[in-house]
Amino acid sequence: MSHHAKEILESGSDVLKPLLLRHGFAYRALDSGNSSGGQFACAEFRRETRRLEFHFRSSLGMVTYQLKSRSMSHGEYMRSVLGRSNASHYPGFSSNPLDAFRDLRLDLEEYGADFLEGTDEGLLLRIEDALSRLGDQLGLPE
Repeated sequence: MSHHAKEILESGSDVLKPLLLRHGFAYRALDSGNSSGGQFACAEFRRETRRLEFHFRSSLGMVTYQLKSRSMSHGEYMRSVLGRSNASHYPGFSSNPLDAFRDLRLDLEEYGADFLEGTDEGLLLRIEDALSRLGDQLGLPE
């Protein structure tokens, strides 16, 4: 069981590869091992200054979109695109860990144009909108 998280992350990455490779992203495993929370693995898809980084422990966890030094979580991105929380496919509620990767791929196919094929300026505006919505949700003053 020493490579369980890494194996699932690799299989999940295979679900994402056809879409992301088609858009010019390259895949790279980042890290894996044991920690106080159990086994983990993380990887990324990168194209120039854009990164999709994702982490797996017992399930697909943190998913982050980055442009240069700016970033937003998957939830923040989807809230910005869809106008409300919890309306995206990922995270789902399946007991099959690969279903989370399938759900993430659906979100990217349906709502990820800014990240996959948009301009840097458009993606930066999306990140700014996503982060401002986060502040609104938390009740922070502008």
